[in-house]
Order: sequence, then structure tokens, then C-alpha cells
Amino acid sequence: MPRIQVLPDVLASQVAAGEVVERPASVVKELVENSIDAGAREVLVEIRRGGAALIRVTDDGSGMGREDARMCLERHATSKLQSAADLLRIRTLGFRGEAIPSMASVSRFRLKTRTAEEVAGTEIEVEGGQIGPIRDAGCPVGTVMEVRDLFFNVPARKKFLKTESTESAHIEHQLRLHALAAAQVRIRFRKDDREVFDLPAGLDRLDRLRQILGLSVGRELMRLEPTEATGLRVEGFILPHGHARRGRRHQCIFLNGRPVEDAAISRGLVEGFRGGLQEGLHPAAWLWIEMDPAWVDVNVHPAKREIRLRKPHDLREAIAAAVMGASSALQPPKAIEPETSSSERGRPVIPNRPESGVPKVSVARPVMPSVPAARAVWQPVAVERPLISQEPVTEAAPAGPGFRLIGTLLGRFALLESSDGLVVLDPRAARERIWYEKLMAAGGQSVHTQSLLVPLLLEPGPREVELLLAHREGLASAGFEIGDFGGGCLQVMSAPDFVKPEEVQPLLLDLADELADEATLSRRFADERLAKSLARKAALREKARPEEAMVLLEALFQCDLPYCAADGRPTLSEFSMGELERRFGLSK
Repeated sequence: MPRIQVLPDVLASQVAAGEVVERPASVVKELVENSIDAGAREVLVEIRRGGAALIRVTDDGSGMGREDARMCLERHATSKLQSAADLLRIRTLGFRGEAIPSMASVSRFRLKTRTAEEVAGTEIEVEGGQIGPIRDAGCPVGTVMEVRDLFFNVPARKKFLKTESTESAHIEHQLRLHALAAAQVRIRFRKDDREVFDLPAGLDRLDRLRQILGLSVGRELMRLEPTEATGLRVEGFILPHGHARRGRRHQCIFLNGRPVEDAAISRGLVEGFRGGLQEGLHPAAWLWIEMDPAWVDVNVHPAKREIRLRKPHDLREAIAAAVMGASSALQPPKAIEPETSSSERGRPVIPNRPESGVPKVSVARPVMPSVPAARAVWQPVAVERPLISQEPVTEAAPAGPGFRLIGTLLGRFALLESSDGLVVLDPRAARERIWYEKLMAAGGQSVHTQSLLVPLLLEPGPREVELLLAHREGLASAGFEIGDFGGGCLQVMSAPDFVKPEEVQPLLLDLADELADEATLSRRFADERLAKSLARKAALREKARPEEAMVLLEALFQCDLPYCAADGRPTLSEFSMGELERRFGLSK
């Protein structure tokens, strides 16, 4: 057993970097938080090659003097904590002093900074944790931090980076979070010398949120009136239940200006909808929470994403009460907003906005993309025959087990006689299994496809757009033709004929949520998830028709797994004679 020894500083920083610097978006998060803590009114973030080649963050904050510039590269050096008691009243975004030395240990790092009192600034370069000479530099008041060649000296970590577009999407999402948390700061984002967005300072939260979400979704936002409880205050915006999704990535929670994640907050949002959500779905929400710092511990996660609440029940109840306050807006939609042209998307100025701001309850619209439903016209495309004929069929000899049709139950189930007893067939589950296996085997070649005269425009967010575009080929084989419309927007040119226009967005967003939750985004995984969703839609579209059970059974027993649907539900349930005799007390 080797003797215990203290790690060298460079190695200790590289170990810490494994917790703090997960990917380029982690670097952007830490540097932007430092800029906001420094009182910056404007922050410019520039990246190249998804952040792997370059991340540069420029701010006009207070800057640092020469000694502070040198000290910020030392581990656990910070100006934000003086004693253990300060941990109970943390108001700054950063406080541990680990981020800068950690990222400098796994990159080629450069720092330029100047305070208003100094004539010359300070410049320091660090390569793989080795600090170079400190020299004077000409620069404006503020700080510029550059991180080049991230993980150049830790190739094992570099292998785990995703594609450039995926890493860029994560960075863009992180910046949007900071833009919502600090609306008083102008945030600009440039990717590969192209400006992605420029969010001006001085807008209220609603206008900034509308800038980020787009005009179509922004119109459906419902304000949550400020709700106060002992030591805390909650306010924000939610979307109607039709926008609920399976993951929580569309829930943005800001506690004391810090983007956080917490299960108690998510439960409060669900409880506020009072059972109006389908099981497993989570509402879309943006909440700003102010809380006594002594009631929350933000020092429980290396990246400070998760928190520990002293009184989670009080916060959950306050959030539920705030959501319930907009309960009348959670009812089915009463009217549809006037038509909006695609050229109006993304404008910061919101037309027809009441002088008093957004009303507590706004008129909700059905979940639709940016292009109005009236213009979303489906146009059939000539393709092969559907997998399951919808024309009347005649009785056929059974394939597989020797079942005999003896009747139907309430027009929903087929009752069959087997050599061992009674068998109940669910025609809908059977059709779902047949559709699923045909889709997986044929690659969508037998799906009736309908094209749009005017493409549907969806705004799911940069990460979701990237995920779906990465699986464009698999979606095309299933009948969905999609393309990048720019600005975090996706256009859909065609879809299977059994998918209604208003079902396109939730179906694709559910798929994106499942892809994001999966560690390995394989083509096979995406195809399976999409095939399951399409099979369910196709089966629901057709009537049960249990009288056609024998023909359906013939197709079912040609499947690899005929006894269960794609989601594991049984297609057939058997009640043996022995079981029936026991139920009626006839067994010996």
C-alpha cells in the first residue's frame, strides 16, 4: 500500500476540474457568474468549435488589481467568504474559489483585467496549471477571460465531449438561464464569429422571457401573482397544461438569482395544477424565488445546481398556491389569438400589450407552433399501402394457437376460446404491436405520409432542436421531414397521415425529452422511441373492431413478441380452466 501524500497543486486542481468543469457549458457558467458578481452591465460570450477551441468572456465589471488577479488563480482564494458564518448568508453566485484555477489547469488560460483606479491593466497566462509571468496590459475597465484548447492535457476527458453543435446548444441554454436570472445585464453570444443573440439590459422579466421563447409561446404566458410566506417570496410565469412535458428541462427556477434544480419546487408546480396534468408530465414554468439565505444551502453540489432547503414544505405550498391563483387560465382554451406572420417572430417589442403589463390570467391558446393552424394545410403524398387495412375484412383461419372467436365484450375486447380456457384479446394493443414491429422492420417505408403546404414552425429550444436534427434520418424514415429554421426554431415539412397537426409538436418534444434523458443517443434508441409513439397514435386512430379478431391474430402471431404491446401492455390475457374452476368453487 503506497504511503499517503499531499497531491501537487496542479494535480489537485485537475481533480477538482473533474467536478466543476464537466463540459464547455460549465466553463461559461462559472465565468458568467463571476462577471455578474463583479457588477457587470454587459457580458459578451464568444466560442469556437462548441467551446472546445475557445471560450472568451468579456465584461465591464469592477475588474481586479494586480494582486487580486494573481490570487484568483490560487485554489480556494475568494473575496466572497471571510468566515464560516458567511456560508449562512450567501448572496453571490460564486464563493468557493475553485472554478478559475480548475479550468486553468485543463486549458490554455489567459486573464486580462483592470480596475477604474488603475492606468494599466494586468495580463496573466496559464498553460495546464503552470502560471506564466504577470505583465502590464492595455485594456478597458473590466475583465476578459479566455479558455483555449479545453482538456488539451486531459485527453481522456476530451473524448467525452459531444459534437460541436451539441456543446454549443448546452452553452446557449446556460446563457439563456443567466439572461433570465439577471435581466439587468446585457448578454451577447457569438458562435464561430456569428452573433447568435443580443439580449439588451433594462427589460423586465416578461419581455426578456418573450425574447427568449418567441412571440408565439410568449403570448400564452400566464403571470403568477407574487405569493409570500415566512421568509420567502415566489413569482413568475407558467404555460397552460397543454405545454406540459415529460422532463423538467423546461422548468427554470431562480433562487436568489441563482439557477437551481429541486424536487420540492417541481412537486409544488404539479400540485398547483390540481390534477389537471397527465401522469408523468411536468408543467412549463419560470419562477423567481427570493428566500432568506439562512434557509437554503447552496453548497451541496460541486456545480451548485442542486440545493438543500431548510423548509421545503413551506416553499412547495407557496408555489402551489401561486399556480392555483391562475387556475381559471388552466381551463380549456376559449379563443385563438390573431394570426401572426413568421416575420414577427423574435421581435422584442410585443404588440397589443396592455399598459398595466400582462394580466394575471391571459387567454390561453391550444398548443400550436408559430405558424397559425389555419395555414397548416396537409397535402397527401402518394406512398405504399398502410400496414393495417381499414376496409371491412372477412373471417380467416387463425394462425398460431388454436383460438376460436366466441364473442365480444362491450365492443372493446374479443373473447376467444383456447384449448386451456378463455383468452381476452385487446385489439388496440395488438395493432400497436403490429405497427411497432412493422415500423422498426420497414424503416417507415409503409407509412402514409402527408406533407405541409406551409411548414409548421416549432420552437422547442436549442438543445431540443439539436437532438432532433441529430436524428433527422430516423425521423424521415418514420414520415417526419424536419429542417433547421435557425434561431432555435425547427420546421416540419411532413408527418405521418395519422398524426394531426396539433399533435406534431408534443410528439416530437416527448421524443426529444426521452433522448435527452438517455446517456447514449444511439440511432436505434431514437428509432425505437419514435416507433413506439407512432404505433400508439396509429392504434388509437383505428376502431377496436373485436369481430375481426381472427384476421388480427394472424398478423399478430407473425410478430417477434406477439404477447405484449410496444410499451409492455399485454395483448392477450388467458384465464385457464383450472383458474375458472377455482373461482367458481368447482376445483377438487
